[in-house]
Amino acid sequence: MLAGFTAPATSWRYQIPSLIQSGHRVIAVDLPGHGTAPAMLPGTTMQTRAVVHAFIEQLDLQGAAMIGGSMGGSTIWSYVDTYGTGRLRAAVVVDQTPRMLNAPEWAYGFYGYDQEKVDTFFADGIPATGHGTPIWKRGMRLVRLLAAIGRVDRTLSPPELALLNDHAKRDWRSTLGASDLPVLFVAGSDSESWPSAHAAAAAAFAPNGSSTVVARAGHATNMERPHSFNRAVAEFLDSTS
Repeated sequence: MLAGFTAPATSWRYQIPSLIQSGHRVIAVDLPGHGTAPAMLPGTTMQTRAVVHAFIEQLDLQGAAMIGGSMGGSTIWSYVDTYGTGRLRAAVVVDQTPRMLNAPEWAYGFYGYDQEKVDTFFADGIPATGHGTPIWKRGMRLVRLLAAIGRVDRTLSPPELALLNDHAKRDWRSTLGASDLPVLFVAGSDSESWPSAHAAAAAAFAPNGSSTVVARAGHATNMERPHSFNRAVAEFLDSTS
């Protein structure tokens, strides 16, 4: 389980007990710059985040299912692109479009991010989009989110900002298309980041892709609507076992 950008492994707190009760062994990883791990080093890119390979090799995992939220989902594609799928049986990508940059032929990127802003849009962090449910209307969704990850407004370091910009410029659609790995793309219906139709569009690129949209959920889909999310993931993992 790979959390989103700078988020800790505790962001999966609503999934881990459910998965264990279903008989799965669960490993939630804090990569550098996340949770209790050391700070992110200069020069970190999406390609170097394939370092998750070291965990998989060290533990000699076989037939693993990788679950990634937001940038954690793109980290899965970085791993697959670099090391292949020999140790994997499935993947779940949570509210992460395979291409964040919008273009005339791709309308499923980050709201407002286009070629004219490719080098400036994420220069200072993740900008507000005006989409999604306002914070004051989220109720228990917000309570669950804060319980899972705590404060989210800390200042980003230069290596973190550089990684964010690298992440934003990536296009993983060819990696999706070249892999026969069963993958479930999950979208939040009220995502702050991009249209929920990105999940179906991504699944169309993957030979064994499927998608689902979790109703009344934002970008932090697994934290905001854990019961609906857990049910969808359980059904998908059962289908790949």
